[in-house]
Amino acid sequence: MRKPSVLVIFLTVFIDLIGFGIIVPLIPSYSEHFGAHGVVIGLIFASYSAMQFVFSPIWGGLSDRYGRRPILLISTAGAAISYVLFARGTALENHTAALWLIVVSRTFAGICGGNITVAQAYIADITLPAERSKKMGLIGMAFGLGFILGPFIGGMSLRYLGDTGPGWIAAVLCAANFVLAWFILTESHRPDSAQAAPRPHLDQWAHTLNQPKVGLLVVVFFLATFCFSCFESTLALLIGVNFHLDFKQDPTSASTVAYLFVYCGLVGALVQGGAIGRLVKKLGEPKLIALSLLLTAASMAWIPFLKGAARLSWHVLLQPDGLPWVWLLLALALLSVGTSLTRPPLFGMVSNLTPNNEQGATIGVTQGVGSLARIVGPIFATALLAYSPPLPYVICAGVLLGTTALVVLRLSRDRP
Repeated sequence: MRKPSVLVIFLTVFIDLIGFGIIVPLIPSYSEHFGAHGVVIGLIFASYSAMQFVFSPIWGGLSDRYGRRPILLISTAGAAISYVLFARGTALENHTAALWLIVVSRTFAGICGGNITVAQAYIADITLPAERSKKMGLIGMAFGLGFILGPFIGGMSLRYLGDTGPGWIAAVLCAANFVLAWFILTESHRPDSAQAAPRPHLDQWAHTLNQPKVGLLVVVFFLATFCFSCFESTLALLIGVNFHLDFKQDPTSASTVAYLFVYCGLVGALVQGGAIGRLVKKLGEPKLIALSLLLTAASMAWIPFLKGAARLSWHVLLQPDGLPWVWLLLALALLSVGTSLTRPPLFGMVSNLTPNNEQGATIGVTQGVGSLARIVGPIFATALLAYSPPLPYVICAGVLLGTTALVVLRLSRDRP
């Protein structure tokens, strides 16, 4: 039997996240096209995260008891089905029915979405503690690369295959990933590991949060994810306002936003693929987390005040009218570097502080907290954006500065 492999789990997560990256950046423009605005768009984003909030710890605990492989297969199959539902929704002429089916597809995807939780537990199973932050960066790299190819494929399929193209392409990729995982993904969880006593959902949360060091890391992850989800759910809308993009009348506007996410994914993947290991050795996890939050805060304070009128293109970037786009690309690069440096050292620390037989459950709670942040973040941000476009970004910058202070004052003294 083949040994569990970091490369194999990376490939499995990468293909899954391409499908994720195809759909997520297009949700705001699809939602506006079908008549949704403001808080409604936030609720569509939240439908996915609400289910992950409930089910991530459950899937993580089940993977501790029954193995990582079956949970990863279930998650991958569920993603494929959810994208079929999404494609069917985008084909409907009745806008209300289309929005409801999109919500159903995102809800189902959230219920089955255990891939990241279980993949991180898989990494912990096969990696020495000293190498975990570096190896967790590979999951982040898979996420970044998924957001390079995913939005690019989404933009191309939207342009050449029409409104239903992104959903069908994502479904086919995830179905192929299921077949690939079935044949090449081996089990990583040691069958002779002592089994942790299964806990009810709320008891598992309480058990995890009552551990001082882990609980502090969970709070930091919640605040960082809250701010990133505000950015993720409103970038298309903010750029639409500040750069005069019309999502209803001009289909290339949605492609422009997709390509900006491609750019962010590329920067993030480069950072997580090559820099995490060296930075952890040089700075240590707490200082690296603090630096990442500070960089993200600086970028979020900058982005909402960049405005322009010209269309984004290589030709425009070389002209005076393209200067706002140049500044925007620099600000997005800063944000991508910052957010890419947060997750690997944070999850590396969480993993090192957790017994081997509770990796899935503890990481599941941490991911569940991230899902909670993705519930309240988009609702918060889209509501405030309708009132004042810069406001959610400025507030998030302040939250991130406060979180940086928390890390400096508390986390550095709580190192494992």
